[in-house]
Amino acid sequence: MAAAQVDTTLNPRVASLKPSKTMALTDLATKLKEEGADIIGLAAGEPDFDTPAPIVEAGVEALRQGYTRYTPNTGTSALRKAICAKLQQENGLTYSPEEIVVSNGAKQCIWQGLLAVCSPGDEVIIPAPYWVSYPEMARLAGATPVIVEATPAEGFRLTPEKLRAALTPRSRLLILCTPSNPTGAVYTKEELEALAAVVAEHPRLLVLSDEIYEYIVYPPAQHHSFGALPGMFDRTLTVNGFSKAYAMTGWRLGYLAAPRHFAKAAAVIQSQSTSGASSIAQHAAVTALELGPGGGALVQQMIAAFEQRRDYVTQRLQQMPGVQLDAPQGAFYVMPEVSAFAGPGIEAKGFGPVPDVDALCRYLIEKANVALVPGDAFGAPTCIRISYAASMETLAKALDRLEAALAPDKFTTAS
Repeated sequence: MAAAQVDTTLNPRVASLKPSKTMALTDLATKLKEEGADIIGLAAGEPDFDTPAPIVEAGVEALRQGYTRYTPNTGTSALRKAICAKLQQENGLTYSPEEIVVSNGAKQCIWQGLLAVCSPGDEVIIPAPYWVSYPEMARLAGATPVIVEATPAEGFRLTPEKLRAALTPRSRLLILCTPSNPTGAVYTKEELEALAAVVAEHPRLLVLSDEIYEYIVYPPAQHHSFGALPGMFDRTLTVNGFSKAYAMTGWRLGYLAAPRHFAKAAAVIQSQSTSGASSIAQHAAVTALELGPGGGALVQQMIAAFEQRRDYVTQRLQQMPGVQLDAPQGAFYVMPEVSAFAGPGIEAKGFGPVPDVDALCRYLIEKANVALVPGDAFGAPTCIRISYAASMETLAKALDRLEAALAPDKFTTAS
């Protein structure tokens, strides 16, 4: 008797999801390294520093003192109170512990925020370039992502005119990320106030403010929380965490701060999915917040190193013919415009046609042994993203390779 056929049908929402190109490129770089290739990976959004020692010691202490059991679903009282104090002192945001939901990374916070407030047919306004997961999360929540381009000439920052033109009666959520992944753009207070004025015109419209790179800003740029703007507190879901500033990516800890009605909804979602975050990570995170404003001296040392790298990488790229780039103001990415090397009729010697930035990144990993992320993953099809969360020695080696691979004599254009 023949075996019964297995129905392999997937949920249509899941079947429509696109895999993360950042994860795919990082995995490819790791695979090639394991096979012996001398690959330099500048694709991942992860600090190369170790977690500061006091935070590590707090984690070890948690293990030794038996902080190894389930925590309350939304986080320990100690951590939620510490987050409230941080938000009040540094961001001008007043929340109660009941309005804080601690999760397994800021990514989970964003997803739960989207799922909590969006219904099928709602529209989510996403400025491009965007973090790769925003559109897919919107689709998974049953909403429709509406991509609004922010150009290099606009500093990759959404203008109020473009926001107003994109809004409809179905608009439910605007996602803002400042400092930005993938561009490093930082909105000024005046720019945020201009956007807030447009938001105020639409009663249904909420804002998810992704502030995970809050501390990683370079003078004269400053970070401003959207929820602290006049009239925006009740409309804003603020997401932050510990991964980027404190070099705690593997600890998996983020938090959502929102008006109680929205925080409660996100908490219910979490209670029926992952439940509370790691007890050990939460214990260590209290110590992280105790390091002081801006992360304290240890975090500021890392940020100073990022700024030095930003300056070096920007200068080197600006000197390469065909590469267009303005210095980013925050985070640890640059997003150069590279249309001179990718498009119809363009070929790379020894490689073949380079019709788009996807092909350009394949060329660079094959011929230069440098792994980058194509900009179309972020809604920027003429750009590439380069992470400078690597040592100066590694960055110098990578940029030497890129300079050689992008030399004008390596490319031809069909007439």
